[in-house]
Amino acid sequence: MERRQNQTPQGQIARVLVEFLEVAITAVVFLNGVYPSGAFERRRYRNVVIQRARHPQLRYYIHATVTGLLPFVQKGMVERVAVVFFNADNVPLEKFVFKLAVNQAYGSEVEEVDLEISLRSFLIKLSNSESLSKGLPPDCRWEITAYFRSLPETGTSKEAELWIPTDTKQWQQPPLITPIKSMSSEPLCLQLYLEHPSLSESLL
Repeated sequence: MERRQNQTPQGQIARVLVEFLEVAITAVVFLNGVYPSGAFERRRYRNVVIQRARHPQLRYYIHATVTGLLPFVQKGMVERVAVVFFNADNVPLEKFVFKLAVNQAYGSEVEEVDLEISLRSFLIKLSNSESLSKGLPPDCRWEITAYFRSLPETGTSKEAELWIPTDTKQWQQPPLITPIKSMSSEPLCLQLYLEHPSLSESLL
């Protein structure tokens, strides 16, 4: 791929990755049936049939959130991005987690075609992962949470001011993890997995 003017390899990777996250997070929300199927429409992305949110506010929330991560993904500050589903008591029921690492020392040209093929396989795998979800109550809610390796300094950019500490309740026991898909290559490593509360915790 031709490198955009003054754009580093990390900038290229972050741009493609953030675009992918927007599509993948929409797929996760659709997969869990939080909204009626009519709230989404079928589109094509990278030759894969995907679901696109039809409601402007839903589409804007996902787009604005992941786009706000762009400068931090580029700098290697973001460790995980999770779609967290809660019950009415604000207790997490399920987390779809994207764990990522962008090689900050990588200086070669990025082959976007190879990167897109790898990310496309995540979307295909994700679309077949409905059976992994435990089923959510009708009164559940969800949010996008980012886990930073180092916190962005507020006041340094508009993007940093958009992110606030979460008050989400945490599980007391290590979660049950179900791997969905992973890739490990230069310059990007990416894992997608599902977290559920441990059996002992879910009985509390």
